[in-house]
Amino acid sequence: MSIVYLFLGLTLLVVGGEFLVRAAVGLSFKLNLSKMVIGLTVVSFATSAPELIVSLTAAMDGFGAIALGNVIGSNIANIGLVLGITALITPLAIERDFYRLNWPAMLFVSLLFTGFLIEGDGLSRGEGAVLFACLIVYLVLLIRRTKNTPRALTEDIDGLDSTLAQVSSFKIAIWLLIGAVALYWGSEWLVEGAVAIAVELGVSQRVIAVTIIAVGTSVPELAASVIAALRQEKALSLGNLIGSNIFNIACVLGLTSMIHPLKINANDVLPHDLFWMIGFVLVTMVLIFLPKRHQIGRYEGLFLLIAYATFISLTIR
Repeated sequence: MSIVYLFLGLTLLVVGGEFLVRAAVGLSFKLNLSKMVIGLTVVSFATSAPELIVSLTAAMDGFGAIALGNVIGSNIANIGLVLGITALITPLAIERDFYRLNWPAMLFVSLLFTGFLIEGDGLSRGEGAVLFACLIVYLVLLIRRTKNTPRALTEDIDGLDSTLAQVSSFKIAIWLLIGAVALYWGSEWLVEGAVAIAVELGVSQRVIAVTIIAVGTSVPELAASVIAALRQEKALSLGNLIGSNIFNIACVLGLTSMIHPLKINANDVLPHDLFWMIGFVLVTMVLIFLPKRHQIGRYEGLFLLIAYATFISLTIR
């Protein structure tokens, strides 16, 4: 029965995330927000909703390992799995903002988060507030830097105009309701199933969180990335995945620990996981210069997938 709960939870998270994104973008058009603001705030928050709800639910239920492992595993999966698969399908060009703002910001919040965990026994409300403040600063800087280049910012969501700009308010409300209900029950069943499976298999909640749950909450990003690559569209850039990783730490864990401080023990989150997360952050910078500058191609994508498979194999041992 635990596997059924896990499967239903993952399914509902995917469905809920999709409806929430559509509703959020449709509502943004109703409020006459610019595409730039929609892309940087509304869509980013909506696509991170599964991670946020799962982590918050786990924290409220006393499963700090799942709350933290979900985000750590998702950040690793975003680069190793999602970026790896996408680069295998089509090479990705790297924009200058990657190493001028996005990558340094991802490295900073990753190191800050790691420092908080190593120094203490979890994340306090104050530390969560610091992480969330980092997100606000990052968004302000990003918006300021991109005011002169709105075109590049809006390419990723140009395709939404024809389908969501004219959506009725009633339909948006229905989508919000469906998304909220699906995310709530999906997170409840996912956490319940994951904990039960961990007990049945005799493995830690951490292992389940950084593998099954992390991949499950990254499914929306993976599906969107693969579809965009297959269509040869430039809807995906490395900056989007970097932004997602920043959002996961600064918003998901920031808000979660502000609402309910995360307490963990020594076995909940191992330095092994944190080192892998930071390692993937560092390797992305190396890959955009080797062997071909400002591009992540198929060889780099294969390398990332092999690295991710290595992480998973070492984790489940």
